[in-house]
Amino acid sequence: MMRLCLPDIYHQDYIPYFIRKKILLAFMISVMAPWMVVLPVAAVPLSQPASTFNRAGAQFVLQATMRSAVQINAPCAIAVVDRSGELMAFDRFDNIRTGSPDLALWKARTSALMERPLQKSDDNGGKDRSGPSTAGFMALRGGMALKAGDTIVGAIGVAGIRNENDARIARDAATAFSNEAMGH
Repeated sequence: MMRLCLPDIYHQDYIPYFIRKKILLAFMISVMAPWMVVLPVAAVPLSQPASTFNRAGAQFVLQATMRSAVQINAPCAIAVVDRSGELMAFDRFDNIRTGSPDLALWKARTSALMERPLQKSDDNGGKDRSGPSTAGFMALRGGMALKAGDTIVGAIGVAGIRNENDARIARDAATAFSNEAMGH
């Protein structure tokens, strides 16, 4: 059995937290690199139009998400990305957990690049908040692809206190966007 130890510099108190975070990320990537699998990405046909998702669409999704979160009293961080996973809009409630903004962005990027909603099996009754993650990809509920018709144009990531609320809020916002995009 192989034992992995973080570099000694990681444990020094005089190193600021954000630098220690980067050291940890670099360490994890170096450890995981040999086991990472590269999956082929499906090519987008040239006849398919480029993303029709713009700033106005991102703001619409952000507002729909905020309304849904307020309705169920679930403070959260919200990230809206385009289909390539680049951030287009972000907002957050006050007094959320420190890691929620990063989680929201990771969930949105993962959902956009995987082109599907994020779901995690709750084999232990939902008590486990951990989920597989690697280099900015997060497999926890709360990420949802945004569709205009049958075309994925972006994604939303929601990170709050409970994954169940995150998934519900993201689903509500994605449905509102889809209805708006279709003119309903």
